[in-house]
Amino acid sequence: MTTPLDRIRVGSAPDSWGVWFPDDPRQVPWERFLDEVAEAGYSWIELGPYGYLPTDPARLTDEVDKRRLRVSAGTVFTGLHRGPSVWESTWKHVSEVASLTRAMGAKHLVVIPSFWRDDKTAEIIEPPELTAEQ
Repeated sequence: MTTPLDRIRVGSAPDSWGVWFPDDPRQVPWERFLDEVAEAGYSWIELGPYGYLPTDPARLTDEVDKRRLRVSAGTVFTGLHRGPSVWESTWKHVSEVASLTRAMGAKHLVVIPSFWRDDKTAEIIEPPELTAEQ
C-alpha cells in the first residue's frame, strides 16, 4: 500500500545556492551547483533563472544524467502585476523556459514574482502593497 509520502519528491533549485541571475560572476558556477546538489542527496532540481544552466537540451540532459538528477520544473521570474507592458516579454520568456522544461521531461513551471524592490540593488521601485487592479 502506498501513502502520500511515497509520492513526495524533494528537490532543490539554484536559488538555494544563492543564484538569482543567469550570468552573475559572483554566483556559484552551474557545474558546481549540479555537483553539490547531487552530493547533498537530491534527485530533482528546478532549472532556476533561464540561462544559468545550459539551455541546449542535449547538453543539459548529459549534465543532469551524469549526476543522476532529474528536472522537476522550469523557473520564471516576472512581475505580471505591472500590467500589459510586461506581459509580452513575459510570454516570450515563458515560451523559452517551457520549451526547455518540456525537453527535460518536466511538466511544471514555477513562477517567482518580482515585486517592489529592484532584483539586483534592492532599491524600492514601487509601493510594496498591490492595488486592487494588480
